[in-house]
Amino acid sequence: MGTRWLLSLALMLIAGQAAAADTLRCGSQLISVGDRADEVLQKCGEPVARDVLGYKRSANRREEFQVEEWTYGPNSGMYQYLRFEGNRLVRITSKRGN
Repeated sequence: MGTRWLLSLALMLIAGQAAAADTLRCGSQLISVGDRADEVLQKCGEPVARDVLGYKRSANRREEFQVEEWTYGPNSGMYQYLRFEGNRLVRITSKRGN
């Protein structure tokens, strides 16, 4: 019984961390994966850095779209990295700064 409880707790923690990576708080606003770049800019303001990572082809190979990474922070020692593909937010990651 103890092992089953620990396994359940571990799975809940992992699921909670995965969900947290899909949203980010900017002041009193929330941004989420799927938001447009202009929505993020309006809610979070100008990032400290914008890097064009390259271009990616769509699944049907008929169009290309730009891949960008925006950096926000440091906020309490953490940097947030937002990846945009084709003007849509696809990933939010955080990393502790030096």
